[in-house]
Amino acid sequence: MGNSTAATGAPASAVAPATGVASGTAGTKKARQAPKGASSTGSRASGSGHAERVFLVQTAFAELGGSAHGPGEIAEFTGLDDSVVYRILQSGIYQRIFERVDRGLYRLRTSAAQLAFTALDHRLDGATSQTVLRELRMATDGGLAFLYMVAPFSGAQRQCVDMAVGDSDLAELGMTPRDVLSVTRSLRTGASGRTILAYLPEVLQQRVLAEPVPDQAGPGVYRDNEALVASLAEVRDLGHALGYEECMAGWNSCAAPIMWDGSIMGAVLLLQLKSVMPVAPYSVIEATKEAAAELSRYGAARPSADQA
Repeated sequence: MGNSTAATGAPASAVAPATGVASGTAGTKKARQAPKGASSTGSRASGSGHAERVFLVQTAFAELGGSAHGPGEIAEFTGLDDSVVYRILQSGIYQRIFERVDRGLYRLRTSAAQLAFTALDHRLDGATSQTVLRELRMATDGGLAFLYMVAPFSGAQRQCVDMAVGDSDLAELGMTPRDVLSVTRSLRTGASGRTILAYLPEVLQQRVLAEPVPDQAGPGVYRDNEALVASLAEVRDLGHALGYEECMAGWNSCAAPIMWDGSIMGAVLLLQLKSVMPVAPYSVIEATKEAAAELSRYGAARPSADQA
């Protein structure tokens, strides 16, 4: 919630060239490439044989984006033979990992999402997040602290799951339910939205870039996709985002990413009135980044010996 370091009227900072989003339009067929983990020469290590190939096919569905794909497209992306991909897909249908949605087209079943939910179970509880957010509020002289997570059922969007606002009445502060449920869901708007967007796969970034700017967005929102993409590179470079009236007029913000096992899970957001925080000071930036790092540590924590 709040406009960025590169927005008009905001402090100027060097914006790194965008590296996470392709310049082509969404939907353009992806060129054949070696998947992550392949050798630079293009030859594939044998690894554990069949198991490795199965994981490559599953990964292809996530990285290609879209609703369904054929064996040929997956083979081109992974570098595997069409016949190998076809056998894996057929076996995966039996194992309830893939499903056939049309002649020659397949997609991941919802059981793949169930595996993800199981992996995330017990990573973070409400008491922990409240403690971290309250400490952030205290460290920033009463700033409003929010925890946004990637929305699991809404595509590339975010959802506010916790907050520490003291005795503040959000309605009195000018935050309506529409602000919370519409404007702040978009990853196009606000420091927390752009922070999450910066670390998402390219296919999801392209989907967000194709979305319209929410009608109720603030005056500092990025309306130009080129500037928005440049801001994402800056987020990745600095490890935080600064927002200046992006979601609502009169509010500035700072956000930092929550990463679990190398994947973006959400963002911590610190919100202050523009009159109180015309520019985010170093102390606010560091406090916000430390709060996000703390929640990242909880998410990546391994069970202790007595829990194993």
